[in-house]
Amino acid sequence: MPRPWAHPQTPAPDEVPVRTRRWCTAVMIPCAVFCCLAQCSFAAQRYVADAANAMGTLMIVATLLSFVLPFVLLLRDARPEPVFWCCCAIVSLLPYSPALMLMSLTSLLARRRDRSRTLRAIVAGSVVSVWAETRDAYHPADSSFWHMVFAKPGTGTNGVPLVPLTDDLTIVIFAIVAAMTETLVAVLIGLHIRSKAALDEADARVNAARHHAENLQTDLNNQQLADAIAAEAHDTLAHSLSLIALNASALQTEASHLPDSAQARTLAQKAEDIRRQSAGALDEAHSIINMLRDPAQAWRQLGPSTSTSLTRESLDDLITDVRNSGMQLNTWIDISQISTLDDDIAKVAYRAVQEGLTNARRHAPGTPVSLEVAAAPQDGVHIHISNPVPADREATREAVPPAPDMPASATTPSAPSSIAPAQAAAPVSGTPASGKPSSRTGALPSPDPASRRETPPGVPEARNGAGLPGLVARVRSAGGTCRYGVDERHVFHVDVTLPWHG
Repeated sequence: MPRPWAHPQTPAPDEVPVRTRRWCTAVMIPCAVFCCLAQCSFAAQRYVADAANAMGTLMIVATLLSFVLPFVLLLRDARPEPVFWCCCAIVSLLPYSPALMLMSLTSLLARRRDRSRTLRAIVAGSVVSVWAETRDAYHPADSSFWHMVFAKPGTGTNGVPLVPLTDDLTIVIFAIVAAMTETLVAVLIGLHIRSKAALDEADARVNAARHHAENLQTDLNNQQLADAIAAEAHDTLAHSLSLIALNASALQTEASHLPDSAQARTLAQKAEDIRRQSAGALDEAHSIINMLRDPAQAWRQLGPSTSTSLTRESLDDLITDVRNSGMQLNTWIDISQISTLDDDIAKVAYRAVQEGLTNARRHAPGTPVSLEVAAAPQDGVHIHISNPVPADREATREAVPPAPDMPASATTPSAPSSIAPAQAAAPVSGTPASGKPSSRTGALPSPDPASRRETPPGVPEARNGAGLPGLVARVRSAGGTCRYGVDERHVFHVDVTLPWHG
C-alpha cells in the first residue's frame, strides 16, 4: 500500500525555492538545545530546594524536553509555518530562550513570500520573544539570566548572593530591547535568504528564456536552410526526374511504332519500367521535400511503416523492383514470426537490404548478386549480400580493408545454421529451390596502409557518412553489427546482424 507521505507535495503558491543545507541544520539544532537548556537551568534555580512540588517536576520535564523539542526544526523545509507556530507555543509555555522560535521564524520568512503571512509571523515572533525575555527578567535575581548579566562582579557565585548593578525596571527594558533586536536580526536574515533565492530563481528563468530563444533561433535558421534546400531540390532534382519520366514515355511511344518483335517489346517494357520508377522516385522526392518544409510531418514519416520495414510484402516488392531493373539476383530467404520483430529493428533491417542491393547495383553493375535473409526470434536478423568484383576491374583492384568494426583477421561469416534448406525456406519473390546461391568462405584481407590510398573499382566509397559507412553507424545504433569487405576470391560481402528486440 503506498504511503501518503511518499508522494511529492504540491508546492505552495508563495513558496520560495530555498535549499536546506545540512550544515545549517547541524548547527541550528545544537544551538537551540543549548539555549533552551541554559534558560531552563536559570529558571529552575529557585525550585532546587523543593523539587518535589509541581513546579519542580515541570522544570525537570522541561529540562528533558529541551533535548528533544529543537528537532522540530528538521521539518522547517516542508512545513515552515506549522513549525513556527509550534515553536511559538513551546517558548511561550516552557521556560525556554526565544532562540528556537527565532530560528523557525527565519525559516518561515525565507520560504514563504506572502505579505500577510510575513507580517503575521513577525508580529507573533516579536510578542513571543518579548514575553520570553521579560518573563526571565521578572524572575528572582538568582533565577534570572538577565539579572546574572547585570550582576556585580563577585556576586551570584560561590554562595554569594547576587547583587544587580541596576534596578529591575532597567533590566526589563533592556530585555525588551534585546528581544526586539533579536527578532529584527532573525527577520533580516530570513528576508535576505528569501531575496537571494528569488534572485537565483529569476536568474534561472532568464537563462532558461535565453536558451529557449537561442533554440528557437537555431530552429529558425535550420528551417530556413531546410526551406532553401527543399526549394533547390524541387527546382533541380524534381525537374530532372520529371524529364526522365517524360523521356521514358516518349521512348515507350516510339517503341510502339516499331515493327512487332521481341526486341521492340523488350524496349517498350524497359521504357515503361523507367517511367514507372522515375515517377516513383519523383513522388519520393516530393515527400522528402515536404519533410524538409514540415519537421512535424517528417518525424511521422521517418517512423516505421509497412513499406519501409522488413516484412514479407515489402521484401517481395523490393526484390521485384531490383530484378525488374535488370539485376541478376539470387535470393535465400528464411523468415519466421516476422510480425513480432521490433519496429525500429525491422526498419533498419529493410534499409540494410535496400542499401546493400543499391551498393551492388552502383559499384558492380551487371554482376550476379546473392541475397540471404534469415530472421527468427531466437536468432535475430541476419542479412548477407555478396557480389563478385567486376572482371574488367580486377586488374586494378587492390586489397580493401574491412569495415572499422571488423577485425583484421576475421573470417567472413558463413550462413547461419538456422537457415533451412531451400525447400523449407519461406519463398519470397522466386526463391531458388537449389541450395545456397554462392559460397562465402574465405578470410578477409588484413588492412594494408597502401590500400587506403585509393578505393578500388567495384568497392563502395565513403560518401560523408552515406552508403555503407552510414549503414554501419545505423546498425550499430540499433545494437547490431555490420561488416563488409572483399575476400580472396574477389567477392565483396556485406554482413549485417541485428537483435530481435531493440
